[in-house]
Order: sequence, then structure tokens, then C-alpha cells
Amino acid sequence: MTLYRDEGIVLRTQKLGEADRIVTVLTRRGGRIRAAAKGVRRTKSRFGARLEPFTHVDLQFYERRSLDLITQAETLRPYGEPLVADYPRYTAGMAMLETAEKLTAEEKEPALRQFLLLLGGLRTLVEGSHDPRLVLDAFLLRSLSVAGWAPALDECARCGARGRLRAFAIAAGGAMCAACRPPGAASPAPATLELMLALLRGDWAHADASEARHRTECSGLVAAYLQWHLEHGIRSLRHVERAPHEPTTTENITEEPA
Repeated sequence: MTLYRDEGIVLRTQKLGEADRIVTVLTRRGGRIRAAAKGVRRTKSRFGARLEPFTHVDLQFYERRSLDLITQAETLRPYGEPLVADYPRYTAGMAMLETAEKLTAEEKEPALRQFLLLLGGLRTLVEGSHDPRLVLDAFLLRSLSVAGWAPALDECARCGARGRLRAFAIAAGGAMCAACRPPGAASPAPATLELMLALLRGDWAHADASEARHRTECSGLVAAYLQWHLEHGIRSLRHVERAPHEPTTTENITEEPA
């Protein structure tokens, strides 16, 4: 029997058989791991509640040829409990979990920086000190940077010129000057590019003082840039972008069917 331990954040769960689940976890040392958890859907399960999305857990795994098996689970921090009661923070958190999974495409490939980004992002969401969409956009920009896809924001993505950036071209890599601007590029306000740069650098004083219209424009550019690089959409972003007054429930985006 080969046993190993790691701490991680539960990204999502899927039903397996009548009582089991497949649990996807982003771990500190081992990267993204998919493992089976036996009997966790039974009401008398010893640790079913510890294997819900958002939970920071310490796990023991039994290594197998197919799916590894989770044999122990201890909660380190239940981030899901405060998030499910706040729809904007919950949906921002769901988008963070989905993005972290998509950006760690290879199973068991170490991804320490992505793990630490996600852990810090969830902690910031729970603290409630910043607008949840700003927290999400900061997480997305930094995750893209870790993946090697940081957008150019303070210099032209093509010629490197600084100042007087008038466009944002996703395929070209970010902000561009008037001379290099390709057809069809977006024309964000200078304050929007400044906000994106502040979020990437962690300048929360600047980000918190930004205007709503620049935040909206920033979110649209960040989402489009992320999804272009991933080559497919982030489904959770549809819930984040929904107007706050629209009726919704959290149950329909917590667990995916097998």
C-alpha cells in the first residue's frame, strides 16, 4: 500500500456510483489530483462534508493504478460556509475554482504558485475587504501571469512603446499604441488599463478607488482575454455577470453530474 499526504483546495465533485464521489483537488505539492472518496454521499459518512468545493483540507491518499483513493480528510479552513451566503462572492469563487482547474491541465503536475494564488484569493473573498469582482479579476490576471500569458498593460504589446496606449488586442497580447493597433481591437479608457495593471500588481488602494464603469470594462477584457487563451469558456463567469437582482440558487452550480 502506497500512502501519501497533501493539503489542497477542493475544486469540484462528481457523483460516482450510488454513494461515492470523484473529488478534484488542487494540492500544494502534487498539483491537480482527481481521487475517489468512498461512501461520502451517505448521511453517515465520516468526512463527506469535508470534501465540498472551496474547502481547504489536509488529505491522505492511497495511490492506485486508476483513481487514487482518499482515505482521510481533515478540514483546515471551510471557505465555502461564508461564501454560500453571499451570491456575488460565491459566484466569483466558483469562477476562481473553475479557472484554477482549467489552468492546471496536467494531473499531478506541481502547481504551487497556482495553489497559493487560489488560497489567497479565497481568503480575500471571505474577508470581504474588496469588491468580489475586483478580487476575481485580480486572481484571473495573476493566474494568467503564472501561466505565462500576462497581458501587456503599461507598454505596447507589439513595439514596446510606453504611454498613449489606445487599444487592447487580445490576440496580440494586450495593450497597443495607435501605430500598432490592429483592426477590430477594443478601445478601453486609459483608466481601465490602469485598473487592470493595479489588479495585476496588487495595488488595492488604486483598485478600490476605481469607478464602476471602468470595473465593468476591465472585467469584460479580462474574461475575454482569459477565455481566448484557454480556447474555451469558463461557465461560472456567466453567473458572475448576471445582474444582482436576478433570482438564482447556489445548488445548480455546486456539483456536476458524472
